[in-house]
Amino acid sequence: MSSSSPITQDTQPVIQCNSVYKIFGDNAKKMLQASKGNVDAKVFQDAGCIVGVNNASFEVPKGDLLVVMGLSGSGKSTLLRCASRLTDATAGQIFIDGEDLLAMSNKRLIELRRNKMGMVFQSFALLPHKTVLENIAFPLQVKGINTHESIKRAKDMVDLVGLDGRENYFPRELSGGQQQRVGIARSLAVEPDIWFLDEPFSALDPLIRKEMQDEFMRLQGVLNKTILFVTHDFDEALRLADRIAIMKDGIIEQLDTPANIVLNPATEYVRKFTEEVPREKVLRIESVMDPVDTSEVLSDLKVSKDAIIETVAEAVLGQEKPVAVIGADNQVVGAVHSSKVIHVLFGSRAGTENRN
Repeated sequence: MSSSSPITQDTQPVIQCNSVYKIFGDNAKKMLQASKGNVDAKVFQDAGCIVGVNNASFEVPKGDLLVVMGLSGSGKSTLLRCASRLTDATAGQIFIDGEDLLAMSNKRLIELRRNKMGMVFQSFALLPHKTVLENIAFPLQVKGINTHESIKRAKDMVDLVGLDGRENYFPRELSGGQQQRVGIARSLAVEPDIWFLDEPFSALDPLIRKEMQDEFMRLQGVLNKTILFVTHDFDEALRLADRIAIMKDGIIEQLDTPANIVLNPATEYVRKFTEEVPREKVLRIESVMDPVDTSEVLSDLKVSKDAIIETVAEAVLGQEKPVAVIGADNQVVGAVHSSKVIHVLFGSRAGTENRN
């Protein structure tokens, strides 16, 4: 974890939290000081306090998407609210682009939210008497941008999220998925650098949810925002995340890439969380490739090191020779053997049978 002061400009993360605590209750600060940071949730609960976040430290570099996940009551939404200062942390340090969030005046905090932060929550909170276009333009008008310019930018956002032709509809005339797109477009209209999303798709039915995840991934590919995304859905986390933080009882149990969390769970809780996950849906070819052996003849097929195994397994297994793995510059960086893919698809027993 990082040191307790903001780090140098070259490597400075966009969001940095150091030993953040959020404890609800009248004696929270006093008890936390007495505990010297060693918080036992049961002891605090007996004293009338609820531990929301317990000694959480993490960083989100520019352009990264960190998913915070856990079951209901794990502290994930509380952590997001602390990181955006919608809730004041009981203790710890939070930096946004190196600025101390907890030391900011209300005026500076409002300025930061208006200009740098976008937020999307589970409830769409659209203004029912305003059209799609007016809903999206609203935060721009609050910023003092003139009507012509705010409507023009709102129209660009309508196109970006695929609602062209519905800009004059009212929220009641839209489906749940379309309403959520309006919420996303409204948060993007202010051109935020940082995006806080709290269960943004959980109120949607599964088919629309999948569509919204696809749309979200497309948008992130275009916009490259720095994102803190909260969900209780592990499949959603695996699809979207650069890294995942799994929380339980206010504590971050593990923070790692989706592949490492599935392959190397740090705690028993994380292991249980991940044991049903099909490995081939998570792991990239990079995680099963071998170094290039110059004496080995490779097949003509080439696969990207970033390809999810499931998407290329059939093609790899159809080759008699090992398959070349290429990096972003199309240079060969390794080779993947069918036995490794079989091992991922069918487990250790199949892998053993394949070798015999």
